[in-house]
Amino acid sequence: MKKFIEVSLDSYVISHGYDENNKEIEEKITFEEFSKKLISGDRIKSLSAKYILTDYLDGRWIYWEYQDGYENVKVKLGVREDTETSSA
Repeated sequence: MKKFIEVSLDSYVISHGYDENNKEIEEKITFEEFSKKLISGDRIKSLSAKYILTDYLDGRWIYWEYQDGYENVKVKLGVREDTETSSA
């Protein structure tokens, strides 16, 4: 995995953990437009079509909206498709 990747990020949600009823405590931060940022590949925990999940301070998580496209971010991360098939 590459050390840093550049992506265009927008609004995000910080997960602060869970309350006494096991409900996730979220803080939503909204922006008007995307901006380019460098993210350490080591901080990325998950990638979906809409969000990049990264770790944050003190055990928190951040769900970032991004616009670079799922396949493009996979390439930037150095993720390769497994083209080999296994036979039973």
